[in-house]
Amino acid sequence: MIEVERLTRRYGPLVAVDDLSFSVAAGEVLGFLGPNGAGKTTTMRILTGSLGATSGSVRVAGHDVRADSKAARRQIGYLPESPPLYLQMTVRDYLEHAARLRGVGRGDRPAAVERAVDRTGLGDVAHRVIDHLSKGYRQRVGLAQALVHDPRLLVLDEPTSGLDPAQMAEIRSLIAELRGDHTIVLSTHILSEVTASCDRVVIIKDGRLVHAGTEDELRSQLGAAQRLRLLVERPGPDLLAALDALDGVAGAEDRGGGRVAVRLDRDVRGAVNAAAAAFGLLESRTEGGLEEVYLAAVAGTVAQEASP
Repeated sequence: MIEVERLTRRYGPLVAVDDLSFSVAAGEVLGFLGPNGAGKTTTMRILTGSLGATSGSVRVAGHDVRADSKAARRQIGYLPESPPLYLQMTVRDYLEHAARLRGVGRGDRPAAVERAVDRTGLGDVAHRVIDHLSKGYRQRVGLAQALVHDPRLLVLDEPTSGLDPAQMAEIRSLIAELRGDHTIVLSTHILSEVTASCDRVVIIKDGRLVHAGTEDELRSQLGAAQRLRLLVERPGPDLLAALDALDGVAGAEDRGGGRVAVRLDRDVRGAVNAAAAAFGLLESRTEGGLEEVYLAAVAGTVAQEASP
């Protein structure tokens, strides 16, 4: 769906994006990670055709974003970090306007607007002026305008920025409902967002690719172990033997008082918890998750052969 090859963007002497290459498969949800100033938003703007690249290329559904911009843009729905809302319009009028701008035909617009309203849970407020909505609902309106022309690709730049925990959960739920129907690129610095929503991650630092792959692949590349802390009613040698026999478990250790530490080579938390349930599992807590992997990646050097 997306092919990014040797993408570079300079602002005078400043290199915001530096020889960046990666790809996104159709139907995939990709998390685009990096510290502030890493070049995430610049890359998102180039992907959507709203900013030109200094060099390199971006293809969306086979269309070059620079050479065939109009065809590429028809495939893209874009939610920037600050949604482009007209606050004095009602939700439905605004989405009608967005559909017209996106090239939806006059006869198809009412159905397109209603579909976007339904998919983003805006039915109860579709008649209201946007300025009177909460920030969470405004973010839903921003997502609806990105969806109104039913694009194949959604590019979401910090979609939960500034929301409270309940609003963040609502937007994450919406993204989960959209997966499979759309290819999604999700730019964020919130690691729980990636764990909750994404199939694979790309991590950039100083505009350059650091690592790309699934969380387990990144963990393997970086040698970052994941650990489970279990609390069970009936600890003992039989539990340790059952855990050690699981593929993906690097070792299990009885810490006393029903506490067991389990080291994982890959994410087999479900199998570990299922095995421990037979011994009265009371609690299972993960340590060394994506945060550890992310910090190890951005602290290290740029990978020489990171898989796109």
